[in-house]
Parts: sequence; C-alpha cells; structure tokens
Amino acid sequence: MTQTAEHESTDETPAGRLWWQSAVVYQIYPRSFADSDGDGIGDLGGIIDRLDYLADLGIDVVWLSPIYKSPQDDNGYDISDYQDIDATFGTLEQFDTLLAAMHARGMRLVMDLVVNHTSDEHPWFVESRSSKDNPKRDWYWWRGPCEGMDAGDPGAEPTNWGSAFSGSAWELDEATGEYFLHLFSKKQPDLNWENPEVREAVYTMMRWWLDRGVDGFRMDVINFISKDPALADGPVLEGRRYGFGGFINGPRIHEFLHEMHEQVFVGRDGQFLTVGEMPGVTVEHAQLFTDQARGEVDMVFQFEHVGLDHGPGGKWDPRPLSLPALKGSMARWQAGLAKSGWNSLYWDNHDQPRAVSRFGDDGEYRIASAKLLATILHLHRGTPYVYQGDEFGMTNFPFASIGDFRDIESINHYNEAVATGDDPAGVIANMLPMSRDNARTPVQWDAGPNAGFTTGTPWIAVNPNLTEINAVADLSHDDSVLTHFRKVIALRHDEPVVVWGDFTMLLPEHEQLYAFTRSLERSNEAAGRSEGGSDGSHSSGQVTLLVIGNFSSDDVSLADVPDVDAWTTSDLVLGNYPDPDATQAATLRPWEARAYRRAGAWHLTMGRR
Repeated sequence: MTQTAEHESTDETPAGRLWWQSAVVYQIYPRSFADSDGDGIGDLGGIIDRLDYLADLGIDVVWLSPIYKSPQDDNGYDISDYQDIDATFGTLEQFDTLLAAMHARGMRLVMDLVVNHTSDEHPWFVESRSSKDNPKRDWYWWRGPCEGMDAGDPGAEPTNWGSAFSGSAWELDEATGEYFLHLFSKKQPDLNWENPEVREAVYTMMRWWLDRGVDGFRMDVINFISKDPALADGPVLEGRRYGFGGFINGPRIHEFLHEMHEQVFVGRDGQFLTVGEMPGVTVEHAQLFTDQARGEVDMVFQFEHVGLDHGPGGKWDPRPLSLPALKGSMARWQAGLAKSGWNSLYWDNHDQPRAVSRFGDDGEYRIASAKLLATILHLHRGTPYVYQGDEFGMTNFPFASIGDFRDIESINHYNEAVATGDDPAGVIANMLPMSRDNARTPVQWDAGPNAGFTTGTPWIAVNPNLTEINAVADLSHDDSVLTHFRKVIALRHDEPVVVWGDFTMLLPEHEQLYAFTRSLERSNEAAGRSEGGSDGSHSSGQVTLLVIGNFSSDDVSLADVPDVDAWTTSDLVLGNYPDPDATQAATLRPWEARAYRRAGAWHLTMGRR
C-alpha cells in the first residue's frame, strides 16, 4: 500500500517499485496446517514449529486465514470478536510470538480481514437483533417481508437474492418479524457499510492490528461491502434458483476502499500489503482498484480463470477446461494491468480444489504437472501465491459419501440438491472435483500416522495418499516438486525480468502448449549490478525469457514456437525434466515446462538453477 514515507530503493526493488511485487506469498489455512496440542485442529503453535520450513522454501509473506474468535460455522470466516484469538488456535500471546518469529526470519504476516459480514454471535449483531429501535439496528441490513405477504410465508423474503451457501440470502428473525441479509451462511449477517459508525469500528480494529505489528490484510469478498440501498431483485441466471443481487462492486465501493486507505494507512510508518478478494471483478474494475495513485488496494484476487470450468449451473456443474480459454483469460489480465495496477497469481487456495488435480494430471504425471504449474504461474507478471501443500503436490481427496465432507458450502448444496430430487450419487460426483474440502485436508508432513499433522484425531480425514505424497519425502529428493518450487521462487528473487518484464502470450489458440515471453530492457547500471564482468565493465540490453509448457500427456512439437531453434540453444534456466539433448530440444515431453533466457547486448551464461 502506498504510504507517506518514500519507498526505499534497493537492488531488488528499484525506485518506484514496491517490495511486494517481487515477493512470494504462502497461504496458511490454520486448522489444516499443523496441530501442536493433539486436539486434531491446526493451531498457532503448529505454525511456529514450521516457520523454518517456510523460510527455507523462500517465502516472503504469510497470509493467515482467520484465527479470530469464532463459532466456526464457516471455519473462522464468521467472526464474533475481531480483537481476540479463538481458543481453537491459541492466544494473543502466541500470536505475538508467531509474529516476532516471522519478522526475525525476514517474513511478513498478512491477516485475513472479514468485514463484509460478522458472526451472528458478534456483540454488534446481538444488539442489532435485540429490537427494531436498538442503536445498532442499522449496523446490519434489515427488511420486512415482501409487500402483501406475512413474515415467514414462502417467498416472503425481501428480495430474490440467493446465498453463496445455498438457499435464500435472507433469514427471518421471528422476535422482530424482519429479515436480515446474509450473502453467505445464515450465521454470517452482512454489515451495513452505509452506516459510518460501522466503517469507523472496522478502521479502529484494523489500526489495532497494525499497531500490533501485522504487515497488511487480505480482504475477504471486499467488493461486496457496498450494496445498492434499494436492495432490488436481481436476474435469475440460467440453471440457478435465486436472483443475483446488486452487491458486487456497488455504488460506493471505491469511496469506501479509499476511505479505508486514508483512515488506516496514510501517515503510518511501514510498508504494507492490501489484497482484495473480489468475485466478479473485471480487468477494468481492477485497473481502478489497484492503481496506486487512487489509494484503494494493492492487488485483487479475481475469479475469471477459476470459473472457466464451470457450467451454466455454476461450480457444481463442472466442464472440461479449455487451455486456449485459460490462456486468453490470463493474457487479458496481464495486458490489462501491465501499465497500472498489479496482478495476483494463483491456481488455488482454501476455496478452490487442488491445482494439480484441476489443472494438471494427479495420476501418472503428478510430479511433472505440479512442477509445470509452478513454473507457468510464477513466471507471469504479478505476485504469486502458494497454497499450503501445493509445494509438494498435494491432490484432491477421494470423497465417497456426504459424511466425508466438512465444508458448509458443500453440505448445504448436497442437502438442497437432494431435497429437490437430484440423485445423491450424481450430486456427490459433481462435488468431487470442486468442493472446498479438497484444499482443506491436513497438510501431509510425513508418512506417519495422520501424516504428522496431529497426534489426535484430525478434524477432517487425511488424504490416503500420504505415504507417497508428503513434505519429508520431497525434502529427501533433489528432483522433487518441493525442490522445484524452491528453484522457481529463487529465480523470481534473483532475476529482475521475472518481476518487472513485459509479458507477451504466444500461440494463444494452441490446444496443448502454453507459451509466453517476458522481456526487460536493462540499464547500464542495472545490468552491471548483476551481470557486470569481472573487470567491472557494465553492459546494457534486453533480457528475455521464453516460458513454455506442455499441458498434455503427449509429446508435443515446438515447431510453432517463434524462433524456436535459437531459443533451444539459449540458456535453459529452469526445467522440470532432465536437460533435453539435441534430439529432444524441439519437443516437449508430457507435462514438461522449460524457461530459456537470453540477453540482447551480451551473451550470458547462467547455470541451471
């Protein structure tokens, strides 16, 4: 986030550029990361125990999913006290220990900020629902039944809006006869950001965490906070039961985010990161949200590329992924934020299925495709995010019945679909590739009981492939997925073209190859700092990377890649197979990825990383 203090220029972050642009972020979903007390749920002690692992991986920033006091209806995204730690995870004293230990290792900590909604057990909502004339009544969205209907009648909800977790987005409070809005669980009532008292309470809480030493916030569904006060019915999309309301990028969203920036960050010493999760955001919106001159957020999480395999019925109606469509989406975002703004780069997180199962091949080519996905993603322009366990290729879980699931979204969908007549086996089949629980099974640290996650009974089952896929196994091999992640992260840290270079997509319609270049014009000074000769001489010129990946289980010719013969004799700086010989150079093997480097004004010899 832009602050009043000038950004310090270093060799890695030249003047005018920001530290988080060259950073790599690692997301921790605490309840599934590491359990230190044997209760089967991950906690702060478990994170503290694994910090050296993260430092060795090369991580710069840790994004910590919610650890605040919560009834845990949505695994912590339903917050009942923003300024305390849930006993499930530990204490504020443990949090302070964790934060200090991260800073001592050169890592920063970003907290998950969930302020579109609270828990229904938060004192604010307890007061709000107590009576129609309570001073906090309008801290939330309350409405009476539809005109001409009685509260509680079928269809009497104020609007046709649907909840992201199935059913109506309105819940009747029988004591007052009015409905409250909840875009997610009925235990997650939406805050009314039109009320300035709500906004100031949120800003006060944010300042409290910054005073404690945190380095920024990942903001949950932050583009939902501005609702059109009319709360009108929305269109019902094909295959959907409920309407789509006016709550995405609402009329005051830019005003609210700029006000947050002014009230929380301006005038504060430090270098911070703000990331806005924004379902439904477009490139054009993101250009505004992430323009540093506007003072809103530093980057956004957009959902375009992770919606390409959704059918008309949404995520529970999965379709095969088209590689040209994926490349088209990624290229559009690269181009749209090339001059102003910044991209966040991710394949998955706690709300998405495992990357290698969704975009790769989690069977025969799991290792190769996990490495390919890391290579392709991290060498785009933007800040990459690693979700826990991806660094050694964790996969989706083989759920067999509804009893295996723990996620409220998945369970609610199943219950609603079966209640309306859908075949239970078919519902489960469609849930398998997309359920959020795929990402929430415990991190597989070793091949021992419960994968080393806990000495107790884990809150959700460990993937049965733990003996094959675990961190200890990868740490023991020089050619593992984890070792490859280290190389990719090191390349981003060491090679300026990966961070700052221009992006050009190649072969956009190719069904198997994902290919692009990154190019950076180096000044005499910049070139000399990292590539000057032993005599101290400096050179200038363009540095270019060619990144190519084969998203298939077949050998694929590189004949369509422009200038391929020259490229395949250039410096191979990264690959996920043994270096190709002369007969292999013009072909990519199944799920093979390579990054070649060449410098324009001088020849550069770089060893394989």
